[in-house]
Amino acid sequence: MKILVVDDDKEIVELLSIYIKNEGYEPVSANSGQEALEKLAEYSDISLMILDIMMPELDGISVVKEVRKNSQIPIIIVSAKTTDMDKIQGLITGADDYVTKPFNPLEIMARVRSLLRRSEQQSSKNVPDKLEVGPITIFKDSHEVVTSSGVKVQLTALEFGVLYLLASHPNRVYSADEIFERVWKQESVVSAKTVMVHVSHLRDKIEEATDGEKVIETVWGVGYKVEV
Repeated sequence: MKILVVDDDKEIVELLSIYIKNEGYEPVSANSGQEALEKLAEYSDISLMILDIMMPELDGISVVKEVRKNSQIPIIIVSAKTTDMDKIQGLITGADDYVTKPFNPLEIMARVRSLLRRSEQQSSKNVPDKLEVGPITIFKDSHEVVTSSGVKVQLTALEFGVLYLLASHPNRVYSADEIFERVWKQESVVSAKTVMVHVSHLRDKIEEATDGEKVIETVWGVGYKVEV
């Protein structure tokens, strides 16, 4: 998942990029409003933008207006402009959140996670009842998984939740913590081990039912995904 960081202060861009990487996301950087629009055109899979207001060439408010013509990606404004009117203008223009400088990078990342979670929940409402992934078909409402040869794969509710999450966002890598938070709907210090065990059982069941075909891939050091 790519996150675009836009600021003419390169130290801020580098700082946020470090925190973004630590969260398992891929940072994309820009140092002006015009460059931000170019990056958005270059990378169609950018999932969120962190944006300064006062920049050369094209200010942040103008960037938001331009982006909102054809995209609803989450936008967090991070700006030294601190008045209530500045915040109101940013939010009315189309930003989803507004943080003033100086800021705590941990707070920024908490807001990033919240907006991405909200965005995914919104997009998941539009996921069709039936998902076809390689040799299996997943039925959302009935919680059934059937192979192309007609064999039903018997999954627990949590195993189905993990599979459905990955399959409904193909090619998107989810960390163990993200999977645990979305499927178990809680946070835990042992989430990585718990998710690993469930993914292992899920894989075994799918491979047994499909004569060894793989559906879930491990991206070592990052997480899991379903690739299509």
